[in-house]
Amino acid sequence: MTFNLLDWREDAKKRVAWEAVKLVRDGWVVGLGSGSTVAYAVLFLGKRVREENLKIKVVPTSYQIFFLALNEGIPITTLDEHPKLDFTIDGADEADKNLNLIKGGGGALTREKIVAFASERYVVIVDETKLVETLGLKTPVPVEVLPFAVSFVVREAKKYWVDVKVREGKGKVGPVVTDNGNFIVDVYCGGIKNPKEVDDKLKRIPGVVETGIFVGVADMLYVGKKDGGFEVISRS
Repeated sequence: MTFNLLDWREDAKKRVAWEAVKLVRDGWVVGLGSGSTVAYAVLFLGKRVREENLKIKVVPTSYQIFFLALNEGIPITTLDEHPKLDFTIDGADEADKNLNLIKGGGGALTREKIVAFASERYVVIVDETKLVETLGLKTPVPVEVLPFAVSFVVREAKKYWVDVKVREGKGKVGPVVTDNGNFIVDVYCGGIKNPKEVDDKLKRIPGVVETGIFVGVADMLYVGKKDGGFEVISRS
């Protein structure tokens, strides 16, 4: 597989997407996260389905990926039919070398976390700008919140973190609404020394559905490099 090197980040995304897709085996049920890097993985899966007659089914976590998989002719299934998945490919907004993640920039964090925990292997693909020493310095923690509780959740979160915002839509007036019909609250935590502690603290607030902190779930992290290569970080 060859790529265009004019835009190194897009090249890096394609490269790691292809490496992850090469791991998929005939007969597997595959979970699919959301975002631009996973979109490349869907395109490559579609290529394998058409050219190799690869027999797979996928469980998408967002309408974005659902419709893309449909367009690629990839059979779609659900967790009701397949509550245990063989493999999942997902992206991340930030990842550290301990395979802790911040996810949810696209608002699909709850479904992504469910699919991650339902998977035998959970593989994350990113370009090297997403690999950080400390989570949260540049990226907020997305939190999915019941609409009824959003003001309360913001108030409670502000007891620990000053900068807490309901995410506003860019194409329309009002808050972003997830595929589950909930709102997203972005919590700017600063550097996160203990991701599990922050995750637990947020989940204790009534009205919080899920957080974008993923701890102890990723098995492998593929990192696309500017030099045209990639790094693989595996759970020890």
